[in-house]
Amino acid sequence: MTTTGQRIPLNTLAIAFGLAGLAGAWSAAVRLLGVPAVVAEGLWIVASIAWVWLIAAHLARGFRSTESAADQLRHPVQGPIAALVPLVGMLLGAHLHRLVPLAGTVLVIASIVAVALLAGWMLSFWVRGGLKPESLHPGYLLPTVGGGLVASLAATSIGLPAVAMGAFAVGIFFWLAIFPLLLARLAVLPALPGPLTPTLAILIAPPVVAGSAWFAVMGERDDPISQSLLALTVVMLLLQLALVPRYLRLTFSLGFWSFTFPFSATAVYGIEWLSVVAFPGWQLFAWLLLAVVTVLIVGISIRSLVLVGGARRGSREAERELVVADDALG
Repeated sequence: MTTTGQRIPLNTLAIAFGLAGLAGAWSAAVRLLGVPAVVAEGLWIVASIAWVWLIAAHLARGFRSTESAADQLRHPVQGPIAALVPLVGMLLGAHLHRLVPLAGTVLVIASIVAVALLAGWMLSFWVRGGLKPESLHPGYLLPTVGGGLVASLAATSIGLPAVAMGAFAVGIFFWLAIFPLLLARLAVLPALPGPLTPTLAILIAPPVVAGSAWFAVMGERDDPISQSLLALTVVMLLLQLALVPRYLRLTFSLGFWSFTFPFSATAVYGIEWLSVVAFPGWQLFAWLLLAVVTVLIVGISIRSLVLVGGARRGSREAERELVVADDALG
C-alpha cells in the first residue's frame, strides 16, 4: 500500500464496533428466541480479536507516523471517532461479565472511565472555539451520547444501576444538545462528502441504544419512556429509508462499517420490542430482522476483505477506495 508511514484513519475502529453489534444481535436472539449460543459466542470472539488487532495496528502505525495520537484526537473529522475504542470495550466487557465476572467488571469500568475522560477532553477542545461548522458530522455523537448510552447498558450488565441511570442521563442530555447542531449543519451547509456519508447511519443509534438501555435498567416493558424512544426510532428509521438511494450511489470503502453498529443495534431494539408486544408470529419478524442485519454485515465484511486484498496486490483502484478522505472537512 502507498499509505505506509501515515496514520490509519480512526474510522476503521468501526469494524470492531460493528462486529460487536452483530454479536449483540445474536445474543438477543439467544435470550429472546432461544437460538443456540454458538453463533453469538463465535461473533464475540471475532469482535474481540478485531478490537485488539485494530488497537495494536493503530499504535504500531502511530509510532511510525509523523502525526501524534493527540493530533488525531484534535482532528476535526477523525477525532471523535476515537471513542469507538472504549465503546467496544464496554460491550465486550458486558458480555465477558457473564463468563468471567471479575474480568468483565474491570473491562467495563476501565472503558467507562476512558470514555468519560475522552469526552471531557473532547468537550474542552470543542469549547475553545474555532471549530468549523463544516467539520461536524454524526460521529460527534460518539464520545458523549454513545459513551453515555452504551455505558448505561454495560453498567446495568455488571450490576451498577446507579451508574447506569447516570450514564443514561448523560447520553440523553448530549443527544438533545448535539443533534440540533448536526441537523442544522446537514440542512444548511454543503452535503457530507462521500467517505463520510455512511456516518449518517449513526443518527438512528441514539434512540435505539437508549431504548435498549432503558429496557435493561427498567425491564423490558411497555411504558411512556419506552414508547417515546420507539416513536423517535421510527422517525429516524424513516430517515434512513429515505437515504437509501443516496447510500446506493456511494463507492464502497471501509467507511461502510459506519452502517453496521447502528443497524445491528436497531435489530436488537426491534427484537426486544417484538418480544414485549408478543403478537402471534412475532418470532418470524424477529428472525427477519436478525437475517437482514447479518446479511448486511457479512456482505460488508466480504467487500472489505476484497478491498484490502486488492490494495495489498497493488491495485490502484483498491488503494484509492481504501484510503478514507479523513481530511475532506479539515
